[in-house]
Amino acid sequence: MRFGWRAISGPVLTAAIALLAILLDRHAPALSLAPLFVCAVALAGSISGFASALGSTAIAMIGATQLTLGHRTAPGIAGADLAQLGLLALTTVGAAAITGLMRERLLHAFAAERRNHATAARLSLALDQVDIGIVLLDAETRAEFINRAFRDYFALPDEVADSKPPFVALMYHGRDTGAFELPEDELGVFIAQRMEMVRTGDATPINIAMRDGEVLRFVCTALPDGGRMLSYTPVTDLVRHTDAPERADYYRSLRDSAGRKLIRYLRVAE
Repeated sequence: MRFGWRAISGPVLTAAIALLAILLDRHAPALSLAPLFVCAVALAGSISGFASALGSTAIAMIGATQLTLGHRTAPGIAGADLAQLGLLALTTVGAAAITGLMRERLLHAFAAERRNHATAARLSLALDQVDIGIVLLDAETRAEFINRAFRDYFALPDEVADSKPPFVALMYHGRDTGAFELPEDELGVFIAQRMEMVRTGDATPINIAMRDGEVLRFVCTALPDGGRMLSYTPVTDLVRHTDAPERADYYRSLRDSAGRKLIRYLRVAE
């Protein structure tokens, strides 16, 4: 137990209750203060743990014993008073144990939640560094995560991506922005096929030709919780090797100005 205001608040409150009772009202039955003592012990356990609550219990028992002795005209403590003090001791110790244990479990749960959140944040940052578009869908096919590469490939605004749109909305966004290299009369069938693949968890790879000359290999992976992971891997350099050599300069001009795809092409060539 660390020494601080949290650690001493419970014992101080318990001592204040006992002291006020002794000084201001010596004619009140000791057991009438039992609810206050139990509340003080529970408060100490919830704020600082079992050690602080146990200290509050000791102070509460000392105060209750002093009140009981102050009401006695004969020396010693009667059996009835002793039973009441024993009951108070059991109640306060139980409150200390329960609240202290609950506090420890909550702290462990919060610590685990923080670790999981930190891991998820690091994973999100890592996925934003790859050039493979990644979309994680929940069981209702709503996008729980969309990485940076997918947003760039489909010109998806951050406010839309962060709003957890359904997969069908992502497909219609690609249609409306002219992202797909398909005739307009084929887009409806194309979207319906992709929706069916996602619904059934079909893992068959599909090459998607983009309007800017990029080719993405789409794969749907079914997850144990009923969700889906969608990956869009750039395979332009693997697919375009069958294109006519005389159009090589044209296909190179379709690559972005940042040179990212050219670097990847050089790596493949090596």
